[in-house]
Amino acid sequence: MSDRVIQKAMYLRATPAQVWAYLTDPEKLAIWFHKPSVPLSEGEYAMYGTESGDKLMWGEVLVAEPFTRLEYTFTIAPMGDRVSTVKWTLDEVEGGTRLSLVHEGLDASAEGFGLALALDKGWDDHMARMRASLHDG
Repeated sequence: MSDRVIQKAMYLRATPAQVWAYLTDPEKLAIWFHKPSVPLSEGEYAMYGTESGDKLMWGEVLVAEPFTRLEYTFTIAPMGDRVSTVKWTLDEVEGGTRLSLVHEGLDASAEGFGLALALDKGWDDHMARMRASLHDG
């Protein structure tokens, strides 16, 4: 059985440097996602709920190429021992940045489908908050 993959992309009226900050800076991440205690760079990380302070997500940053690519392992409690990978790609385009997400290594079984649905919706919600903050904030 192969792994399930979630793919998303959006255009942002922001420079790759501005988008990079939203992917790596704790204060910017807290706006749209979860807050790490330190900026994301290669090595282990954990992210916490901005209101609860609970540890929600953890893993290891595998690649951190400023303004172009960020890749990290992704684990949350409902995944058990399973580890997935999140890959962000930033491409400069006329007028802004195209941000792409590939979340791979998810359980492709029938039992894993509910978690995939939740993660898929979660990424939609999180990315919409990032867009709103970059465009309106």
